[in-house]
Amino acid sequence: MARNSNSRVQHTDFLDNGRTTDYTGPGLFTGQATGGVGGYLLQRAMPHLPPWVAAAGIGIAGGLGSLQWAESAAAGVGLTLASVGLTGATWWMGKATTPQRRLHSAITVAAASAWTTAACLAGPTAGPLPDLYLMGAPAVALSWNIRMILRRNDAPTAEGGDKGLLEKVGLARAQIGNAKVEPNRVTAPLAVEAGEQTNDDVSKALGRIASALDLPTSAVRYQPDPGSSRRGELVIVPEDMLAEAAYWEGPSNLGGSIADPLVIGRYDDGSPMFLWLPGDPDAGRNGTHVLIAGGTGSGKGETALNLQTEILSRRDVLLWLSDPKMFQDFRPLLPGIDWAAEGGTATEVMVEAIQAVIPARTRWLGQHNYRQWVPAAAQVQSDPEHSCRTDGRACGCPGMPYLVAWMEEAASTLRNLGDDAFTGIAQEARSAGVSLIVSLQRPSYDQMSTSTRASLPSVIALGCDPRDESFSLPDTVLDAGAHPGAWGNRRPGYCYLVTPGIDETRYASPGRTWGFGPNAVSLMEVLADWAQRNGATADPITAGAASSVAGNAYTGRPTPGGNPAGHTATDEDDMDDTGYGPLVDPEDADIDPEAELPDDEPGDDAPIFGQETGRKPSPEEARRLFAQALEEFERAGHMVVGPKDFMDWCDRNNLSRPWVSARLKEAALEGRLEPTKTTGRWRIVPALTAA
Repeated sequence: MARNSNSRVQHTDFLDNGRTTDYTGPGLFTGQATGGVGGYLLQRAMPHLPPWVAAAGIGIAGGLGSLQWAESAAAGVGLTLASVGLTGATWWMGKATTPQRRLHSAITVAAASAWTTAACLAGPTAGPLPDLYLMGAPAVALSWNIRMILRRNDAPTAEGGDKGLLEKVGLARAQIGNAKVEPNRVTAPLAVEAGEQTNDDVSKALGRIASALDLPTSAVRYQPDPGSSRRGELVIVPEDMLAEAAYWEGPSNLGGSIADPLVIGRYDDGSPMFLWLPGDPDAGRNGTHVLIAGGTGSGKGETALNLQTEILSRRDVLLWLSDPKMFQDFRPLLPGIDWAAEGGTATEVMVEAIQAVIPARTRWLGQHNYRQWVPAAAQVQSDPEHSCRTDGRACGCPGMPYLVAWMEEAASTLRNLGDDAFTGIAQEARSAGVSLIVSLQRPSYDQMSTSTRASLPSVIALGCDPRDESFSLPDTVLDAGAHPGAWGNRRPGYCYLVTPGIDETRYASPGRTWGFGPNAVSLMEVLADWAQRNGATADPITAGAASSVAGNAYTGRPTPGGNPAGHTATDEDDMDDTGYGPLVDPEDADIDPEAELPDDEPGDDAPIFGQETGRKPSPEEARRLFAQALEEFERAGHMVVGPKDFMDWCDRNNLSRPWVSARLKEAALEGRLEPTKTTGRWRIVPALTAA
């Protein structure tokens, strides 16, 4: 039936409290194309005509059949069997419908086939057949019209299969609107009963909805409307498109800026997972720190590789990595990393260096009129608007790359340094163009301070124990249907991503990071070589602040020739096979092989065994030995020390641990040492900068 495309129809949106909305579209209320009132009435009656047409067809079939099979015994048997078979088939095919529709259909077919059989054999006008037809056919047709009318629902309530589903899960009076159907995703607006239920009731019912639909819990989620406590969107993803692993094929934006989005995987609808580290003042997005949390076997290592390869592929960023696991997963990337530290003291030194770097970088950014780090800060400062000079001219200062400080297996570091080791860094680093990334299995409050956890706004939550979900994700995301505990370690790489810059409706959408197979090793090595040759190098401010704390422990990224940045090999260097230094023990570095051996001293000939004590140095000599020990630690890059580090030294020189503790305090007063935040640990001030 033709409809006027320019007509205006008024409909009621039951999710908007009965407000009416005008829209232009195929209409029913214009007579130009439908013949006025008569055409309108015919159009309204057409949906109800099929039962009447069927009734008329049965009468015609009975009359024509009587001409062919009147008083035929064989035809009677055939028609009877056909009637019974058709009724049985109707009953069998109605299994998928409601019991009422199944019964109604079977009765209708049985009555129609019985009358047709009788009319074909005896004639449509024999006996009571005419009366049965004139009374029964309209009654059956009207019953179907009534059923069709009752199926319509003008009231603002859900209906049909959706109504039945909501009744099962305790949301019988909820209102569900027109669903938006996308590939493998259905989104439907939902409103619960005003004054009786809230969005919390929907969140609590998500598990029952998933059960009713025979789907995993993570396939059903609910996004509340921020402007309403009873409205939101119900999202259903019927098929897990993440079940088949997809493997890393290389960085997404080689040579781009760290300010561009990092692609670390894909969502369950196939769209990419984006993560930004620096802020963007134009977009109103702040810089962020990241927490990577997941149980053993959940895929933290490959998730870290996804993020690290993206970072190393950008031209204006430095990566500092601490890994107590001795870079088991990340060794192919080491040549491209600006500073890599193993656990223990090396990580302790790195943490101290980061704390020193933050104020230095913040001061530089402020002097160059940057309220936060932007890509222009990594370039030579040739813009007078970003000059540290007072005469209005460009200063030409070297740029400052972005800095990412990565703490892998951070639980070990937190145990050694205390649960608030990263608190100051997390609270202050973003304004300095520094992002902190903390990776650990269980970010519980007994491992990480609440202040540190609150300062990590972004999280990649992988599979975990169900009891640990609240440690990884905000309550609002869990209420929306996120359930990392359902994966455990059975779905490596499955994760939820909560971070600034992406739509909050995505927070409860599961994703999966790229897998790193054996073939990825060679590609990672190529990427590390690219980063070594083309990546950013530390600016003087960052390098100077780090060196002032770490001394020789920070040398910068190794150069393509194999030497650490800032060190140039000469012909006189006795280099080892790796190109990282002379084949000399650090303790023997100052020994002159041509010098004469010292004369014997009293006590040198004392027996080594069977004696409780040997020669004890004088106070002046002991202090000289202590200063020499500090120099040895500094040359070895062991920049954070405590009494336990001097145990072997005390045994060699017959000095007690309390004596060493006293000397440490004296060295601190002299400016040779500075206390750290960890009780009993001291940071060596490099000799050239000692107060």
